[in-house]
Parts: sequence; structure tokens; C-alpha cells
Amino acid sequence: MGFSKTLAAVLASSAAISSVAAQEQQVLGGIEDAIHNVVDDVLQIPTEAKGLWDELSLLVPGFMDKAQDMIAQQKPKPHKRKPDSEWDHVVKGADIQSMWVDRDGVNQRKIDGSLEAYNLRAKKVDPSSSASTRSSSTVDTLMTRPTTSTCSTSRNDPKNDPVVLWLNGGPGCSSMMGLFMELGPSSVDSKLKLVYNDYSWNSNASVIFIDQPVNTGYSYSGGSVSSTVAASKDIYALLTLFFHNFPEYAEQPFHITGESYAGHYIPVFASEILSHKNRNINLKSIAIGNGLTDPKTQYAEYRPMACGDDGSHYGPILEESECQSMDNALPRCQSLIQGCYDSQSVWNCVPSAIYCNNALIGPFQRSGYNVYDIREKCKDPENLCYSQSAWIAQYLNQPEVMKALGAEVTGYESCNSELNRNFLFNGDWSKPFHLLVPDLLKQIPVLIYAGDADYICNWLGNKAWSEALVWNGKKDFNSAKMTDLTVDDKAYGQVKTSGNFTFMRIYEAGHMVPFNQPKGSLDFFNRWIGGEWKA
Repeated sequence: MGFSKTLAAVLASSAAISSVAAQEQQVLGGIEDAIHNVVDDVLQIPTEAKGLWDELSLLVPGFMDKAQDMIAQQKPKPHKRKPDSEWDHVVKGADIQSMWVDRDGVNQRKIDGSLEAYNLRAKKVDPSSSASTRSSSTVDTLMTRPTTSTCSTSRNDPKNDPVVLWLNGGPGCSSMMGLFMELGPSSVDSKLKLVYNDYSWNSNASVIFIDQPVNTGYSYSGGSVSSTVAASKDIYALLTLFFHNFPEYAEQPFHITGESYAGHYIPVFASEILSHKNRNINLKSIAIGNGLTDPKTQYAEYRPMACGDDGSHYGPILEESECQSMDNALPRCQSLIQGCYDSQSVWNCVPSAIYCNNALIGPFQRSGYNVYDIREKCKDPENLCYSQSAWIAQYLNQPEVMKALGAEVTGYESCNSELNRNFLFNGDWSKPFHLLVPDLLKQIPVLIYAGDADYICNWLGNKAWSEALVWNGKKDFNSAKMTDLTVDDKAYGQVKTSGNFTFMRIYEAGHMVPFNQPKGSLDFFNRWIGGEWKA
């Protein structure tokens, strides 16, 4: 999609722009209360924050007018809802709200959560059809805010293998990118044909790929979601209805994985699920790939990555003068992010994201190199630097594919720039969601993995925040030694683990580890869901 036309000259899309989809180099916009209130009210800046917003106006001439224009541009996504008769399964949240569940064979209880506003409709896709990715079915979770997802059943033992949720980032980028370019059963080639993937993550697991937040990919809504916390409510409802409708999967281990802005999503989604004592979601672990989770710590590692101090043979990319400018900007950047951490106010969080992205990501983007893989130039700027992104969009916009999958929107796009801007101006970007991880570690294993050629959510930053995290196993985790990850007697990365916390560096891989290291990624994924690294 390229840069946003409004702020392109100055702002860089930061780490979270999603996995392939993360490949999107765009700018963010929209303001928290603007999603719910009148624009004029939103732009009444508190006195204590006025100085920061005045700085933005100097940094980006006409910023306030442009922000207001972005908010005003929000429109419902064109769609045509199909009648329930066209679906194989229809489940209404209101009908199961008071139902009893019996997961452990001892205690019967009601499912927690408000599900009245949510419905699920599902259909099965013929494996021989052009829309199939082999052993796949499509689940369309149509709620007050409809969300679409595709489930690729395990090639091995669907009745017993784990169930995995995969999330691309953005925010606002479709997980169909992960499905058709990274880890799904098939990829899409230049001729829009499906190519079998020998290293699909559904080799030993059933994998759900979901378009979320609403208005991402095939999903649509008359309203909007502009924060990770709000999105977590939809995800909890979706999974609750999914496992109710497909109880054969509800007893199997369930894992959440994803990339990029999923570094925000996953800690919040997992915390939301675990907050419900009476649930039908058997969450066993989470895994975050090249994620944005602790911005204050991670932004400090952009300069080393761009300037050849990352301990690899990839750099340097930037000139010394640019590296010095990044050094000069870092203290201000981290001070602004700390202000966001302390207040979690939109008025502090928005300026921190814009200033830091401009100062620490902008120089690299302007170099012409691919922010998702520093080993190469951005070959296709209009398509997230990867031609595969265009092929996937063309494939998913074919009428026969849309009909087979039950799509109700008029067209598919890999990333929704308006949604992306809404999250930024809602202050979501710089928030400290890493603070949720210590409590998660008390309950489930957590994996942080990163391809070491990625810039935008680089491995240095992910290792740094993992080691900076304050939890009861910090000392042992930090002193743990990195050991080789090997497949076929060849090292493809390194791993260190202690208690329920694991970190991996994956060699010769960019932002999309399964795309660059298919065999290695399947190896560590199978070992992870098999329980090799846990307390």
C-alpha cells in the first residue's frame, strides 16, 4: 500500500505494521475519543499536553487539520450480509450465554463473558475447490462487529492435535498474509495458483487465521475497534463461540501465536482469556514472533541494528551522521514513551509514537532498504516490499474465491490504513503491554522469537525487553546460555529458556520467520507446542 499520502514525508510506520502485512510502510492517524465522540471535542487538548501537540504541529505542518481529516474519513466498509440459510452452522451468543459446560468432568459451570451481541456463522469449503488450501474450512464469525477467520485442520491427527490461533499485525493487516505467504497449507504464486507448503504449521496442529480487528481483510463493521483491549473482547467471544460450535476441538491444547503488532495483541488477548475462570478455551501457551511489546526498551535497539552494531554480518546500512542523529533523538523518544507508560493517556501516547517513529524508523525507511529484511532493498514499495502481497490480494479478490469463502465485503485488502491510524491516535501504539507478561508466566509458557535480519521489530529489541522484564525468574532467565537450534544437523538459530520464559534468535530470517526459514520455523513450532520449553 505504500506510505500514507497525508503524512508520508515525515512519519514512518513502525514495527507493528504486521507480518507480511507487517510489511506495510504507512503512517498512522485517528484519535481515541474521535472514534466515539465529535471531532471538535477530541481536538480540545488538555493544557498539560498542549506542548507535546504543538511539537507535532511543528514536526508535521498542518498536523491538526490532517488529523481531523483522517477522523472524518472513517466510513463503514461496503458489504452485503448473506442470509443465515447460506451457512452450514449458525450459533447465537445469546442462546449459549447461560448454557452449562463441563470441561473437567467434575464441576459444571456457566461460561463467563457477555456473548449476547455476538453470533457465529460457519461453512465448510470443498478441499478440491480453488478456494481451498487443503484440509481447510472457513469460519466466519459474524457478530455485531463481524470478523472472518479460516481454519486449516491438522494434516496429522485433527482429533487430537493442538489448535493454534495465528495473528498478523498492522494493526489492520489481514492474517490471510500469514496463511498464504508464511505458514499456511498453501502459498499463492505469481499465476494465482496455490502451491503446496511442505512446512505448513498445520503439519501437526489445526491453525486458525483470523482477520481482526474488525474492518481488516474480509471482516467488516458499521463501527470500529481502535484499541488492543477492545479487540480482545471480540477475540474472546469468537473463540468461545468457535469452541462451543466445534466441541471436538475444545478439549485439545490451544496456543496463540503471531507477529509484529501481535506483540501488543497476544499478551492482552491471553490475559483476557485467562481472566475468565469459567471458559471453554484451553489456553496452554503464547508465542510472539518479531513483535512490538515494550516500545521504550525496543526503540533503543534501532540505532545498533541500522548502524552495524547488532553482532551480525548484515550492516551497517546508515551513514555515521544518521546514526548520530538517532543517538541524539533516543533520550527524548524514551522520555516520551515513559510519559505514555506512566499516564497511558492518548495525549502523551500519540506524540511518543509519532516522534519516535520519525526519528528512529524514518532514517532507515528513507534508505530504500526493506524494513522487514535489512539484507535487501524494498523491491515493491506499493505492495509492502513483497510481490507476494499483491498476488495474495489478487487471489482473494477473485469472485469465485470470495463466493466459496462466504465473503460479504465488496473486496479484500491486505491492510486497512484507516484502522492503523485509529490505533495510533487512540494511543495504543506506545502502551506497556509487556507488563502483562509476568502474570502470564505464572500460568502458561511464553515464547519470544525473532528473525535476526528484521529491522522494524528486530531481535536486539526483543532480546532486550525479554531480559529487562521484571518477574520472579528474571535472574535465572538472564543468566541462561544461548544454545543452538538445529534441524538436519544445521543450526538455524539459538534459544535460551528458564521457567516458563523462552527467547529465540532465528538466523537468516526477516520479519516473517516462516517465510524465510520454513523448515527451521516448523521445527521450533512443533517443539514448542509439544511442550519442550516450559517450567
